[in-house]
Amino acid sequence: MEKEDKSDFYAALKISEFRQMLMARFAFIMGSRMLATLMFWWIYELTHSKLALGCIGLAEVVPALSLALYAGHFIDQNEKRKLVLRCTFLYFLAAVILASLALPFIESALSTTIIVTIIYVVIFCSGIVRSFIGPIYGVMLGYIVPKDKIVNAATWNQFVFLFAAVAGHACCGFLIAFYKEEGPLITVVALFLMSFILLLKLKPKPVSAVVNSSQEKPTWASIKEGLSFLYKTKELIAAMTMDMFAVLFGGAVALVPVFAKDILHTSDIAYGWLNAANDIGAICIIAILTLFPLRKNQGKILLIVVVGFGVCIITFGLSKIFLLSFFALLIGGMLDGISALIRSTILQLKTPEHMRGRVMSVNSMFINSSNELGQFESGFAASLMGTVPSVVFGGCMTVLVAIITWLKAPALKKMEY
Repeated sequence: MEKEDKSDFYAALKISEFRQMLMARFAFIMGSRMLATLMFWWIYELTHSKLALGCIGLAEVVPALSLALYAGHFIDQNEKRKLVLRCTFLYFLAAVILASLALPFIESALSTTIIVTIIYVVIFCSGIVRSFIGPIYGVMLGYIVPKDKIVNAATWNQFVFLFAAVAGHACCGFLIAFYKEEGPLITVVALFLMSFILLLKLKPKPVSAVVNSSQEKPTWASIKEGLSFLYKTKELIAAMTMDMFAVLFGGAVALVPVFAKDILHTSDIAYGWLNAANDIGAICIIAILTLFPLRKNQGKILLIVVVGFGVCIITFGLSKIFLLSFFALLIGGMLDGISALIRSTILQLKTPEHMRGRVMSVNSMFINSSNELGQFESGFAASLMGTVPSVVFGGCMTVLVAIITWLKAPALKKMEY
């Protein structure tokens, strides 16, 4: 493989199709994060039930996880551009349905129970689509960008994802304040439509020649082939597993509202800063790594930053000072950003073209399960142990997971790119 020139800040951006994909992904991620933020606010406005809020994540993650393995097989067997267009259009239709519910004459004609039921059905259906669109951008990245520019491309990809996510959360809050649910929903519809139009300009991404030669392979055999590849590629499975357990135990962000109100006794504005601290840290470090990429020992760095992330979670749990809590989350976000970038780069470099769909789907499944279950674990542990002990316990478990991975996964520790 040709060595990448890591000094070229704009290496991947010189590829016009990559720029097109980044713009489409920015619009899609911003819209989907706005939609997710709005759903929590809207459901709580309609029901005033905390249990109803918990069911939002469950309604989406159950179909997303259930279909993840099949989605990977399906992605590998089909043309990628057509698939991502279909998924984006389905998200657009979902946003149109939700926007229709917010129209005054429909809102007044339907009962609250019916509106909430329709919202949950739409969320469940979007979870089905999510199982396909979640890994598809990672798959397409490998088709668009040559391997000698993949590290730079993965950095830009991660930066755009984080920036779009933060922009989506922030814009949704602003629009809710002025226009209730109608403003965010109209914006989301426009963003999904914009993403669809941008994706139309991409070239078709045909099925790999290796896949074409084995079209008759049964679905389960294809899925087993992908899982077997992951099992044999020790650095990949170690990185995914470590990330899953680190996020599962280190999900302190889910308890930020409790810390802000009951422990730090902060204002709403201070709570907003605490809530954004992780994302701000991640964006800052990805911007730095775009300028100054990691040049060696990436495997060891990954393990070290996960230990650091756990220490930040412990610090946040023990802190009673707002600034210390803020910087613990900020630095934790920076370390998590480094971890996410290294993992996504390893994923791109180690995965053969004909298996990208299956591998990316398993990765998506690991990420989805750890995020959603991590929120549940944080709430359950907090109710069982108390808020502070549960966060400290989660941080200690994150450190322990990284240490076990260091000892048991030498392939990941030695990994360089």
